[in-house]
Amino acid sequence: MQQGGEILIISTIIIALVVIFLIVLFTVFQRRKNHLLQEKEIEKKRFETEIAETQIEIREETLRNISWELHDNIGQLLTLAKIQLQSVPSENLGEISETITKSLNEIRSLSKLINPEFINNVKLREALQLEVERFNRLQFIEASLEVKGVEKEVDKKHSVILFRILQEFFSNTIKHARGSKLEVMLAFEDDLLTITAKDNGVGFNLEEVGKKGIGLQNIKTRAKLINAEVNLESKPDYGTILKIYYYFYKV
Repeated sequence: MQQGGEILIISTIIIALVVIFLIVLFTVFQRRKNHLLQEKEIEKKRFETEIAETQIEIREETLRNISWELHDNIGQLLTLAKIQLQSVPSENLGEISETITKSLNEIRSLSKLINPEFINNVKLREALQLEVERFNRLQFIEASLEVKGVEKEVDKKHSVILFRILQEFFSNTIKHARGSKLEVMLAFEDDLLTITAKDNGVGFNLEEVGKKGIGLQNIKTRAKLINAEVNLESKPDYGTILKIYYYFYKV
């Protein structure tokens, strides 16, 4: 009888311990789950904030470019048309018409870039093609775009980040690298898009730039947001190469 009571007490204690263990385990699991959900929500908000900031930066950069084009390109064309109109011999009408047509074509190109929704509604390749055409048209630099493989659609939000990273590289190439050529290549594979941007400019010392943090850290941070990898190669007098590895399966 006494032995049976001891067995009952021991059994009760074991059951109580098991129940307590399960409660503790469930509590720890629930806390961990909530923590992961909070981290996911914070990461989502951070990503959305970065997208918004990137879109603003693209618009600001685009508006700066437009102001240069209005002043240096379209302004000159319209000034030329005005000069030509001051003396209007019939043989000059063709030249005046051609100058005005060029001005109108430039305005149409700019109107696309002014549209704030344009970059969200265009493919990455198309946005890059417009940039390359603009560089060549304005003779900023001899630029080219090459596409290899079967083109796959890039997530629109990720496309904005990729475009901004490349836009920063282009801006540095034109303003600081003093190069004469800019080559861009998109290489599509099943699960991977490799983007290569290369200039033949003055280059720089990567270690020194890394210490100063001139844009490189910003590029890496943005690439990490979309699970992409970046590699920058440069040395004085040998130009700069930027490679971006974007994995479709990680989207």
